[in-house]
Amino acid sequence: MKRRTPAQETAPPSPADAKTTLAALQEAAHDASVDPATRDLMLQAHQALSQSLADCDAERERYRTLFDAVPDPVSIIAWDGTVLDLNKAGMNAYKRAREEIVGQPIETLNPDLPQDHMVPVWETLNRGDTYVVEVTNMRGDGTRFPVEVHTAGLTFDGRRAMVAVARDLSSRHTAELRYRELMEAMDRGIVVQDADLQITYANVAAMKILGVGQDDLLNDAMRGEQWLVVDEHGRELPSERYPSARALQTGRIIESTVLGLYHRLRQQLMWLTVTCVPQFPAGGDKPQQVLSLFSDVTRLKRDSTLFDRAQSMAHIGGWEWDVTPDRLYLTDEAQRILGHRPPPDTIEGMLACLRIDDRDRLRASLGQAISFGRNLDLEVQGHRADGRSFWVRVIGEAEAGDPINSRLTGTLQDITERKHDEETLRVQARSDPLTGLLNRDAVLAELESRLDDPLRSQLAVLYVDLDRFKVVNDVLGHAAGDRLLASAARRIQRAIGNEGLIARFGGDEFLILCDTGSDPSRPERLADAILEIFGDSFRLDGEEFSITASIGIAQAPLDGVRSQQLIQSADVAMYDSKRRGRNGWQTFTPELAEQQLHRLQLETHLRRAVNNDEFHLVYQPQIDMRNGDVVAAEALIRWRNHSLGEIRPDKFIDHAETTGDIVGIGDWVLNEACRQMREWQDAGLKIPRVAVNVSYRQFLGEDLASTVAAVLAEYGLPGHALELEFTERVLIEDAPDTLRTFAALRQLGVILTIDDFGEGYSALNYLRRLPIHGLKLSQLFVQGVPENLSDVAICQAVTGIARSLGLALVAEGVETGQHRDFLLQLGVHVGQGFLFAAGMTPEELRERYPAAV
Repeated sequence: MKRRTPAQETAPPSPADAKTTLAALQEAAHDASVDPATRDLMLQAHQALSQSLADCDAERERYRTLFDAVPDPVSIIAWDGTVLDLNKAGMNAYKRAREEIVGQPIETLNPDLPQDHMVPVWETLNRGDTYVVEVTNMRGDGTRFPVEVHTAGLTFDGRRAMVAVARDLSSRHTAELRYRELMEAMDRGIVVQDADLQITYANVAAMKILGVGQDDLLNDAMRGEQWLVVDEHGRELPSERYPSARALQTGRIIESTVLGLYHRLRQQLMWLTVTCVPQFPAGGDKPQQVLSLFSDVTRLKRDSTLFDRAQSMAHIGGWEWDVTPDRLYLTDEAQRILGHRPPPDTIEGMLACLRIDDRDRLRASLGQAISFGRNLDLEVQGHRADGRSFWVRVIGEAEAGDPINSRLTGTLQDITERKHDEETLRVQARSDPLTGLLNRDAVLAELESRLDDPLRSQLAVLYVDLDRFKVVNDVLGHAAGDRLLASAARRIQRAIGNEGLIARFGGDEFLILCDTGSDPSRPERLADAILEIFGDSFRLDGEEFSITASIGIAQAPLDGVRSQQLIQSADVAMYDSKRRGRNGWQTFTPELAEQQLHRLQLETHLRRAVNNDEFHLVYQPQIDMRNGDVVAAEALIRWRNHSLGEIRPDKFIDHAETTGDIVGIGDWVLNEACRQMREWQDAGLKIPRVAVNVSYRQFLGEDLASTVAAVLAEYGLPGHALELEFTERVLIEDAPDTLRTFAALRQLGVILTIDDFGEGYSALNYLRRLPIHGLKLSQLFVQGVPENLSDVAICQAVTGIARSLGLALVAEGVETGQHRDFLLQLGVHVGQGFLFAAGMTPEELRERYPAAV
């Protein structure tokens, strides 16, 4: 069997072949020897082919009518320049009969053309572009008129040819008006789009086909998010593959493309056959706009597989209900959406697929549609036979032409994915991603809602802060800290159960809302439950950590009637719980409010203290306990405020650490201590060095080594005249930065000491690696010796660490002779404390230790 070429497969049959086929089908349909079913099939084929031929003739006549109706002269020209056809406008423009022009060279119309005038035309058309030129044409009476000629390539009667449209420039306005009137009068839709595919014109037929009202903005009505465009196979078509976009991209006509347009809001699918023609500016080689002609062929496609496929893509099924006999028809897609086999064939069967409350809603809406002819549009939830839930949008209305509303038709759209996405976004917007608890915004909104509701406004807020979390987070890193927070959140959930709403409020802080109307003691009971569940240690990376909680409790309306006021009250109570020793809870009281006011007042004064010259230093000597010699003097800050009076360091140092003011204060202390050391040296006072405490915030927030170098240079001091004391927190900051800073300070000759060693989390690995000179044994342990065996053991352990690492050791808090004797027996030779001296002014230090002069 011979294989047919694609051209043979797609070429239309000749009229003679079609007539022969029709005759054969007619004869077969009336041949008694053929079985009835075959005769009936032949008769249907005869009718279909007859209709197809009639449609082709009508289409051919329609295009011929359009060709002759174009108001500009249009010529079909052979590749060699011979005129093959001319429309009526051309005969009128040139005042010649068609027979006088067809078959003649183009020079008949334009005798002024140069000899090789076809060469640039051929070159342009061979590139696939349109050739545009302005020339002067001649009428049959010899008169001339200017025209703009657009020439494009086409295939005419199976051979290569050109189509030339001549626009009479002398009457362009009149011609454009006639052209617009022609488009308005056509029954096919016409849309013109610019190079950005923005619609600049649409005729009445287009507006009607697309369902756009006269008062609507066409570009708004045709926005992409409102439409789903599919190709003839029902596949979604990307915007760059639209016929109009392809015509602009290629500069070529895109003919007779079948498209499906589904309007998401109206739930309507229409089928169009579209031809797109690119239009070029004069002298241009790129289209400036595209003209699309289209017809509505939805009726021809309604029952085809293409329509079903497009509905499936849009997850839309159809339903029809005959009310009186209660017969329900569902399309295949509607059956798939409901997911029951066999599918329901009554309206009650479909309702049984839904949740009870949604079932009642839809039943009521169906009743309204039957009784009053109202349309229905509901979103309902149901369950498929396999137990999976679904969401569906049900749209319905009485069938047109049904005066008693005995038949309802509509669509079912599967919106499960959209509902799931909406729920996911809603949960994400309200949830903390680390713990899965409510986030700050969600709990604030919930708290405001409850406070606004008189029936729910009796409630309490528990403000929970994890004690020592920052230490663990700094030691093991943020990843381990995140795991600890998630574990702590789970413990709080177990402790609270269903008695409260839990949120992560920020960092290591949690907020709990609970009702107090039915159980006034609930807040305290829940706080105890949280403390109890935190009694067990946390295990992370093979280590155990004891993490406790400090909790503040505030109740509405006594402690606040708005969310921020209530939370602030709980926060104040929580900080009071920390101040009292942590691992406990505290309720808000008016006294706490007053303390909070004092703290705010302290913060305001503290920020002005340096500029107001309110700080001064006192110096406590470090003594060689074997002979009483002064080996160093530690600078201790004091604050005398003009309004508040003398303020102890333990009242403002921690606060300055929290607010960050300690950085500026620490710089002042460093500068003042070095200035005093210079003054002592100039006066001949033999104090080897001055010791200055440095906050971890100074260590992290600035280039400490550069600052120290600048101060030493300013006062002409050698590095060994300065000792810097750091708390153990420095040991657990970022190791590379820590090592670099310590190395730079040691290169300056500065003495480096770890203060209050043993009180915090002693990162011994870092201690071994850092280039420090000594440790200071905390007075917390010295105070208990020699009676307290635990303190004795700790002192022995710290002494052993210092000795094994070759570090100097200074004991703080030496207040009695017993302390001194115990330390000397232990091998600790240097101490400071009230046994020797408290903090003294420079003059008092000179008088107390004249041997230093």
